Amino acid sequence: MKVADVVPEFADAFGFDEFNRMQREAAPAILDRDENVVAAAPTASGKTALAELAICRTLDDGGTALFIAPLRALTNEKESEWERFEELGYSVYVVTGERDLNPRRAERADILVMTPEKTDSATRKHDSARYSFITDVDCCVIDEVHLLDSDTRGGVLEVTVSRLRRICDPRVVALSATMPNIEDVAAWLDAPPETTFEFGDEYRPVDLHAGVRTYTHGDNAFADKYRRLYTALDLAEEHIRDDGQALVFVSSRQDAVRAAGKSRDEIAKRDVPMGARGDYDFHTDAKELDDDALAKAAPDGVGFHHAGLSKGDRDRVEEWFKEGKIQLLFSTSTLAWGVNLPARCVVIRDTKYHDPLEGEVDISPLDILQMLGRAGRPGYDDVGYGWVVCDRSDADKYRQLLREGKEIESRLAEDLDSHLNAEIAMGTIRDLDDVISWLETTFYYRRAQSQPEQYDFENLRERVRETLESLVARGFVQMGEDLSVNGTALGRLASKYYLRLETAERFHDLCERETISADGILETVAGAEEFHSVSARQSEADAVDAVLSDVSTGLEDGPRKVLAILHAGMQNSTPADLRSDAWIIRQNALRLLSALREFLAEFAGPRAANLARRVEARVEHGVPRDAVGLTAVDGIGPNRARTLATGGLHSPADVVDAGAEELQRAGLSGGVAERIVENARSFPAIDVSWGAFPDSIAPGANEMCDVTVRNAGGGAAVGIRVTVNDVEMTTKEAYLSDSLTVPVGVFGANADALDFTVEVTFPGEPLHPVTASRTVEIE
Repeated sequence: MKVADVVPEFADAFGFDEFNRMQREAAPAILDRDENVVAAAPTASGKTALAELAICRTLDDGGTALFIAPLRALTNEKESEWERFEELGYSVYVVTGERDLNPRRAERADILVMTPEKTDSATRKHDSARYSFITDVDCCVIDEVHLLDSDTRGGVLEVTVSRLRRICDPRVVALSATMPNIEDVAAWLDAPPETTFEFGDEYRPVDLHAGVRTYTHGDNAFADKYRRLYTALDLAEEHIRDDGQALVFVSSRQDAVRAAGKSRDEIAKRDVPMGARGDYDFHTDAKELDDDALAKAAPDGVGFHHAGLSKGDRDRVEEWFKEGKIQLLFSTSTLAWGVNLPARCVVIRDTKYHDPLEGEVDISPLDILQMLGRAGRPGYDDVGYGWVVCDRSDADKYRQLLREGKEIESRLAEDLDSHLNAEIAMGTIRDLDDVISWLETTFYYRRAQSQPEQYDFENLRERVRETLESLVARGFVQMGEDLSVNGTALGRLASKYYLRLETAERFHDLCERETISADGILETVAGAEEFHSVSARQSEADAVDAVLSDVSTGLEDGPRKVLAILHAGMQNSTPADLRSDAWIIRQNALRLLSALREFLAEFAGPRAANLARRVEARVEHGVPRDAVGLTAVDGIGPNRARTLATGGLHSPADVVDAGAEELQRAGLSGGVAERIVENARSFPAIDVSWGAFPDSIAPGANEMCDVTVRNAGGGAAVGIRVTVNDVEMTTKEAYLSDSLTVPVGVFGANADALDFTVEVTFPGEPLHPVTASRTVEIE
C-alpha cells in the first residue's frame, strides 16, 4: 500500500513511501468515511501518519485542520516537520502566546497547530474578531488523547474538545497510546465501531520487555539519586556493550546534566567501550556545541537532552543518537512525548519530580508508559527493554501498571466549579437545561455511564445542580426567576484569567478594603490558591526570613516563600537559596498580578489598578520604585531604567523632555537614543490647567470652576480624581487623547484654606500618577 497510490497529490507530505500494517488498516476509515475516528496504538507504531492522513483528507475537501499537540515543544516540531505541506502550497500556523498571535495568519491557515491550553483560550474567545478563526475548523486531530487522564491538563482538554464540538462540530480524529477503555473515549466522541481501532502490542514494531527494579531508599535524597543512577547504568551496560543504546529518563534538566557527567566517570571505571574519540569530524562538531557540558560528554558517547538546550544542540544530539554516536542519553520526559528516538534499553531513573508549585509529586502513569514505549529500535532490535527504578514500597504499583495499563479517567470533577463557571461566563450555558445538556457532552458523563458506582452516576446531575447553586451563592453566577443563568463580573474575570475560584474570591476581598497597598497586593497574590501547594524547604528558611525581615505577613510555609520571592524580585536580589523555584513562581505571579489589576480596575477603580500595574512591572523587571515608569518604553530594559532613574528621569514624559542628546550622555548610542525618545512619545504627557480657579473664597460662598487635563503625548485610559483637603470630590474614567475638562465646586467651608489636588492615574500602564495642587484661602 504505497503512499503515492493512496494520496497521490499529498505523497510528498509523508516521510516514507509505504504504509505499515497499522496504517493500512486505519486509512480507509479516515479517507473514505466521514465519522469521527478513535485509534489507540502502541508507541512508535506510526500514529502520526494517521494524523497526516486526516489532514490530507481535510485539505483535499478545502477545509481547515486543527492539530492539538500535548506539549508546546511539539507544536514547534510540527511546524518544522510540516514544511512539507507548505511546499505543496498549504499554510501551517502554530498558535502560541496571546501577544504573539497573528489573527490574519491564523484565519488564512490551512493547518493550525495548538496545545490544549491555547485551544481552550481560543474557544473561550471564539466570538471575538481575534479568535474567530477557531470557528472555521473542519477537522480536529487530537494527538495523545489519553491526556484526558492528566491531573493538571485532562480537564482542560476535555472541556475544550466538548466546547469546540458545540461551536463548529468538526470531525474529530483522536489518537492515543494503548488504553484499556478505548470504548469510553469512542462513545464520548460518537465514533462508531467501524472507525474505532484498538491496535494491541502485536502492532508494536519491536516487542517490549518491561519490568521494575527496586533500590533501597536512604535518608539522603541526593545519595538516593546516585543509587538509582548506578542501578540504571547496571541495566544499560549489557546493551551498550552489545552495540545497543540506552535512554535514561530523569526528573529535571539539572539532573540530566549531572547524571551525564557522573556516568562518564563511572563508564570509564567500568571500561565500557563507548565514544568516538577517534572520529575527528565528530570531535570537531562536538566542540561547536553551545553547551559546554554537552561538548565534553558527547565524544565519550554520553549526551543529555532537555528543552533548555538551544535548538541547534538538541538537533545535533538527536542526530548523533540516531546515528549511534551517542550510546547513552539522559533526558527529561519531554522527549518521550515528541521526538522519535527509540533505544534498545529505556530506564526511568526517577518516578518523582520536584514541582515548584506542588512540591514532590509522582510522575504520572501516562508519562511512565510513554517513556517505556520508547524501548526498541525498529529495524535494529527484535526486542526492547524498559525498566522502572523505584523504591520497594512502590514496586507493586508499577508492576500492576505495566501488567494492566492505565484506564483513562475524567479529571473534570476536580475543577467542576471552575469549568462550569467558564461556560456560563462565555454564554454557552444560559439556563438549567443547558447545564445538564453540557454535562452530557463531557467525557465525565460518558465515563460515569460506564462506571456508575465509581462515579456515583445516579447523583451526577444533582451534583452539577449543587455546583451551580454554589456558584450563585458565591457571586460568580446570577440566576433569574425563569432559571436563566448569567455570569457576573466576578465570574467573567475568574474565567478570563483561568483563576481558581478561591483565588478570585480572595482578589475580590482585596478590592473591598478601604486601603490597598503594594504589600497588600503582593500578599494577596502570594496567598492565592495556585500557590497553596508550594513546598518550603528547610534549607530556604533563613533566606525567606532575611527577605521578609521588614515585611509584616500572616502567610506561612509555601505562600510565605512565594511572598519572599516576589519581594526579592522587586529588589532584583533573589537569594541563591531561592533561585531554583524563583523563575516559575514569578511567571505564575505575573499572570495573577495581571488578573488582579483587572479585578481592581473593575471593583476598586483606576488608582488601585495603576498601583497593581506598577507592582507587576517591578516584579517582572526588578527595578526600584522611581524607575518603574520607564519600563513601559520599548527599548528601555531594567538596566537602562535604573541608569536613567539615577540621572533623574522617571517617566516617558521625562525622556521626551530630556531628548536624545541627554540619553547619549547617559551612555546610549545615537540611533538607540532617538528610537527610545520616539517610543516615549506614544505615552501620555500630562499638564493640568486650573483656568479661572479663585485664589480665595468667602465663608459660605460657592463657585463652580473647570479644571482642564491636557495630554501632549499619546492617548491612554486614565482615571481622574479630585480631592479637597484629602476628601474625594470627583472621580472620572475616560480615554484621554488631547484634553478633558472636569467641573470642580469651590465652597467656602469652615476651614482656613482648601487644598485641591487633581490626580491623573493610568490603570493600564506602570506610570506614576501625575498630581497638581492648588490652595484656595478662606477669607
